Amino acid sequence: MKKKILVACGAGVCTSTVALQKLQAKLAEEGLENQVTYGQCSVADLPMNAASYDVVVTTSRVEADYGTPVVFGLPFITQIGMDDCVDEILDVLGL
Repeated sequence: MKKKILVACGAGVCTSTVALQKLQAKLAEEGLENQVTYGQCSVADLPMNAASYDVVVTTSRVEADYGTPVVFGLPFITQIGMDDCVDEILDVLGL
């Protein structure tokens, strides 16, 4: 069964799109593109969406517990620590 990744930002459009594209590229480099599916939303929509995913990646800090592991994905925007962030996501997903 494919793992599900939800990428979120403040509005659910700009930075989450950039983060999603970079994450997709990194997982493709690892040969994992066929093992995951993606979703995208705003941080405000996390309470109603997060439970349907295996991990949430956010470009802004969130403190709430959504019942799904949350990884801080700002490194996809800054490109500082991006590989460590990918490793953390993969660890959460068990890939």
